[in-house]
Amino acid sequence: MIDADLGACNLLPVAHAEQRGTPVMPKQPDASAPPEASAQVTAADISRLAGVTRATVSNWRRRHADFPSPAGGTDSSPLYDLAQVRDWLAGRGHGEKIPPLEELRTLLRLSAHAREAAARLLPFVLAERRRPDLFNAADALPDSGVAARAQALVRELPAPLEAHFDDVTYTAPDAPLLRAILHCIDAGQTQGAVDVLAERELEDETAGGTYTTPGPVAELMARLLATAGSPSRYPARVFDPACGSGALLVAAARQGARHLYGQDLVPVQARRTLIHLGIEAPDASADIRAEDSLRADAFVDLTADGALCNPPYGDRDWGHDELAYDPRWAYGVPPRGDSELAWVQHVLAHVTPGGFAVVLLTPATASRSLSRRIRAELIRTGALRAVISLPAGVAPPLHIGLHVWVLQRPELTAPEHHSVLCVDGVALAGGDGKTAARLTRTGASGGVPRRDGAAAAAWEALSEGVLNYWTSYVTDPAAFKDVPGQARAVPVVDLLDDLVDVTPARNIRRAAVAAAPAAVAEHAARLGRELAQAAEGLVAEVRTEEWPASGTEARQWRTATLADLTRGGALTLHRVGPPSTRERDTPPPAEFANRPVLGGHDVVAGQRATADPQTAVPHATVIVAAGDVLLAEIRSAHGTTARVADEQDSGAVIGRGVRLIRPDPKRLDAWFLAGFLAAEDNLNSASVGTTSVQIDPSRLRVPLLPLEEQRRYGEAFRHLHELRQAARQVTELAVLLPKTLAEGLTSGTLVPPESGG
Repeated sequence: MIDADLGACNLLPVAHAEQRGTPVMPKQPDASAPPEASAQVTAADISRLAGVTRATVSNWRRRHADFPSPAGGTDSSPLYDLAQVRDWLAGRGHGEKIPPLEELRTLLRLSAHAREAAARLLPFVLAERRRPDLFNAADALPDSGVAARAQALVRELPAPLEAHFDDVTYTAPDAPLLRAILHCIDAGQTQGAVDVLAERELEDETAGGTYTTPGPVAELMARLLATAGSPSRYPARVFDPACGSGALLVAAARQGARHLYGQDLVPVQARRTLIHLGIEAPDASADIRAEDSLRADAFVDLTADGALCNPPYGDRDWGHDELAYDPRWAYGVPPRGDSELAWVQHVLAHVTPGGFAVVLLTPATASRSLSRRIRAELIRTGALRAVISLPAGVAPPLHIGLHVWVLQRPELTAPEHHSVLCVDGVALAGGDGKTAARLTRTGASGGVPRRDGAAAAAWEALSEGVLNYWTSYVTDPAAFKDVPGQARAVPVVDLLDDLVDVTPARNIRRAAVAAAPAAVAEHAARLGRELAQAAEGLVAEVRTEEWPASGTEARQWRTATLADLTRGGALTLHRVGPPSTRERDTPPPAEFANRPVLGGHDVVAGQRATADPQTAVPHATVIVAAGDVLLAEIRSAHGTTARVADEQDSGAVIGRGVRLIRPDPKRLDAWFLAGFLAAEDNLNSASVGTTSVQIDPSRLRVPLLPLEEQRRYGEAFRHLHELRQAARQVTELAVLLPKTLAEGLTSGTLVPPESGG
């Protein structure tokens, strides 16, 4: 059972809470106060509750006379009585479409005491797990009955936890929120309910660069800790000094850890970890504390068997000045601008000699110049055992590829280590790091998504490859065989240069991939032939005839917008919206299944549809036919923005970021339409947004010309498209050929021609 000794746990210490201006336990609403007025919701809230779009809600308001009348707000932004809306939705069968987590989130948002309610409701999630039978008919119970049963359950928590939440009381007004939590639990979203409740408190906290560790990444780190020591005996005591929501400690408990120690600066995160462990590891003991780990180490005397950590990144206010002479800095005083190496040394100070720690770090930690002396000392002493690079997007911050460091606290009698293992996770995922990253984001709470087989396969290849390489290396470092392009045991002498850069990609030497010189020479020759042929094709596309001037002045046309042409039946517009919660968990309709998907990035890059059968297919999409105009919604400085689909595109479906325009061929020429839609002035007048500029197609204008004249323009625009494609091919080959030749020369597989040219 969870052992959260309040004397030691200090999960909500009075002094600490008062310093932050936060009460030890949220004050309870006065039960004798008059009931609050019924909550009011906007049209956007109604769309979320019903699982429909805003446009659907607007249609309901116009078409149904019995739709609830506004209870407040303004004419442009009306507010509706929540109870009336729920009754109306239920009467039309929309009640069951409300996603449980969205229902809980909406009720919290509408509550006048949302933050206090969220804090009080957290222990109920854990308590319900002990007696779920009490709430089998919760929807039929009166509000007072639901509150009374919830109150009784919290009082029945084990002594340490019950004492921790002894000020929590539930009254009848809490019943809707309690029922919403029960709906989440019934839907298998217990941890999601905890996360939603924590969101309300985290809104008032500043986490300073801390992020949630996605479940698959936490599992990989926990398994690395398992293989670091004895694979048959997992570390019994595991420590995480930046535990956040508890993902790493839960992963360790699943591997076999029995005593879990955690600390976090934010009190709600500490409570969240405690609840998370109570749900996922009820038989393990947990000591979770809320305080600044570096400035106020709550575990000064702890030496755990192993440690896991995903520390804050880029924190310059980590305590550099007051901690300058701290005994934890056994490898050097961390610079003010490198808090990550302060956390690395803090973690190493809390594991037993010979014990391992696995830490998730930014790639800059591997190469930052101001910390090279600390990295050198970690390498010299044998504390740094492995550095593993992950694809960008695998864990927040999503724009960079993080590194996993495996460390070992040195032993006085341990053998000297002569190398550090470097592993390239992107190569292990088959070069498809974006696919692997998709899995970790959709499975962020620890579970594997029900769909997305490509992502699951890519992540499995990555994680199993990492574990196999690490197990082989740690078992016998001297016998480890390097795998070109993926893994290498880098000699210490190679790392201890002026940079002390432990970035895997730098040390694996991609150019040294075993390849027959004859094969490299043939590959280079083939690229040369293709470039020459593409260049000839480009020259052929450049017309030598003159393009005549229109006259003394530019032509002027009457124009119509795409919206006008759509209303007149000259064309139809199609796009794909974001998937609903229900669609994410169900396969697409049979007519769309297993078709290649053409997205906006494909149109911009001049590429064909993605033919991977595992690529997610939208539920409400359109099958592309030859003659359709494809328009990218996002502006780009490179590539075409619009083109006409041909027979190779036929049969694909459109994805996000692309508009499909289907013209009536008796009234509009497709290439004429595509050419004018992609005009710079036209796009500028139809662009919206600042940071991410998007195109509103309904604003685009097209000249009103006879069909025969349209075809003349269309033929010219088609030729320009082919010229652009030929130029793109020449550019790509002109980059690839010199790169191949340079790699051949530097790797020793090619030699310069005898002419030297």
